[in-house]
Order: sequence, then structure tokens, then C-alpha cells
Amino acid sequence: MTKVPLPPAPGTAEHLCLALANSIATLPGGEWVDELNSPEDATAWLVMHDLVPIGTGLLSYCQLQLTDLRENLRRVLESHTEGVAPNAESLGSINRALAAVPSAALLHHDSNKGLLRVANHPTTQLVDHAMAQIAEDAAALLTGPDAHRIASCASAPCDRFMVRTHARRQWCSERCGARQRANRAYARKQDKSPAR
Repeated sequence: MTKVPLPPAPGTAEHLCLALANSIATLPGGEWVDELNSPEDATAWLVMHDLVPIGTGLLSYCQLQLTDLRENLRRVLESHTEGVAPNAESLGSINRALAAVPSAALLHHDSNKGLLRVANHPTTQLVDHAMAQIAEDAAALLTGPDAHRIASCASAPCDRFMVRTHARRQWCSERCGARQRANRAYARKQDKSPAR
């Protein structure tokens, strides 16, 4: 495993579900990146995406829940991009995350700030709320007007997902596009080489 920072794929800034799905990725040469590799990494990922407050500390159990949701989300996204029915178990995992918690943040009163909405729960409930938000985003994306634009990167071995910004977009990043173009150019050069 490596900690190579990846450029964001189109749609990850707008969709938590794509950010989670792409938090694990295969790189050229068989290396891979896993942004949820430990409870600390998973906590940092959730904090970075404003899903839990700074100072939250996930337990291994919570990290495993999040990586399980990620795996099932990836399966549903993959089946969607292939145009086949999703695995019932994977779909059930997303639905359980949707139904696990109330969808609204609770109303609280702070003597300095007045009325405000906060998710003030134990860590395990914070993770449940974060996963519910991710699952809600996935359900909205997969059934919304951009559903037909969800695609997987066409540059092997990359296995990230994206929302295509235009119909001809095939790659999740310039790096993947450049690698694919270089591979094609090399293949054309090999085809033109005289046989020995």
C-alpha cells in the first residue's frame, strides 16, 4: 500500500458517495491507495469531509463499518456502470445505512449561539450519521438526473468512479488520460515496427 495523493475524480467534490468509493484505488504497477486503512485514517477522512467533528476518534469497529459500506457502494456503482442489477446484499447495506438514523440533525440551544442544529451523539452514532449521509447521497445520485453520467475510469488498472463532465470523458484524471494515450501510442508504434 502507498500513500500517493490522487487527483480528485470529477464529481467527488459534489458527491460524498464517490469520495468514499474512491477512497481506495488501484494504481499502475499494482500498488493501491486506501484512505481508510486504519481507525486514524478513517477518522481523518470523515473530518476532512465534514462528517464528524474535529477531535472524534473512531474505533476499529467504526472503521470496519465504514469500509464495509465503501465496498458495498463500490459494488452498486460498478453494477450501475455495467448496466446490470446490483447485488441484493450490497443494496441492502446502503439501505441499512439510510435507515439506521434519523435523517435530520437535532435542534439544540446554546447560550452563546442560540438555536442551532447539531449531531451530538456518541462516536458510534456519529459514524452511523456519516454513513447515512453518504448513503443518502448515493441514493440521490443513482436515481437523479446525473445517474447516466456515472462512469468508471477507462484507464486500466484504475478502478475509480466519476461523474462524466462531458460525453467523451473516459478518465478520472489527466494522469489516467495521459497514461492511456501513451499506451495507445506505444501500441501503434509496435504495430508499425517491421517484423524481425
